[in-house]
Amino acid sequence: MAAERLSTGIPSVDRLLKGGLETDCLTEIYGEGGSGKTLFCLEIAVRVARSGRWVVYIDTEGVSVDRLRAIAADDLDAVLDHLLLSTPKSLAEQGRAVAAVGALVRDRKRPVGLIVVDSGTYYYRLSLSGPDEDDARQALSVAVADLVSLALEEEVPVLFTNQVWRSIREGTLEPLGGSFLNHAAKTILRFDRLAGNRRRVVLLKHRSLPEGAAEFRITSTGLEGDGPG
Repeated sequence: MAAERLSTGIPSVDRLLKGGLETDCLTEIYGEGGSGKTLFCLEIAVRVARSGRWVVYIDTEGVSVDRLRAIAADDLDAVLDHLLLSTPKSLAEQGRAVAAVGALVRDRKRPVGLIVVDSGTYYYRLSLSGPDEDDARQALSVAVADLVSLALEEEVPVLFTNQVWRSIREGTLEPLGGSFLNHAAKTILRFDRLAGNRRRVVLLKHRSLPEGAAEFRITSTGLEGDGPG
C-alpha cells in the first residue's frame, strides 16, 4: 500500500515527491547554511498548524520568529496555538525531548501532524573529536531510532535537518551522522544554494521514487515553487 503524503505547499517540490512527504517515515534534509532547510520546515509546520493539527518543533539553533510571522501572516495566532516548541540545550536534553514527543503522540489526546528536529545534529557536532564522541553517537542513534519508530507506528511525518562537513578528498559537502542516519532516513533531500534567492532540492533517496531535483525561491513571505499550487 502506498504511503500517505503530506503536501509541502511548494508545487515544484510536491511534484518531485509525487504529492509530498511520506507520513510514516523520517525525512532527512541536509545542506549548507542558508540553503533553506529551516524555512522549508517552517513552511510545512505552518501548513500543518493551519489545518488544526499539532506541530512539535524541537529547535536547537533558534527559529526566527520574524520568519514564522511572515509565513503565517494573519494566521499567526492560530499557528502558535498549535505549535509546541522545545529548545534543548544539550544532546541529553534533546534525547529527553524526543522521548517526551513520543509519549505525547502515543497518548493521542492531541492530533500531532508533524514532528520537526532542527537541527538534529547540532549538539552531536560539538562532541566530534572529543572525549564524549562515542556517547554522543550513541545518544543520537537512540533518538533517531525513537523518531523512526514513532513515525512508523503512528504515521506522523518526521523532518530531521542535518548539518554538513566538507570532504577534503572528494571536495563535497557530506551530511553528519554516518551510515546509521543514512539508513534510518527513508527519504533524503539535499538543499543547494543557487544564484540570488533560488534554491535546489535534490532527492537522493526514496523508497519508491527515482532521484531527481526541483527548484524553489525564497521570498519575504516564505517559499515559492514553479507551477500551480
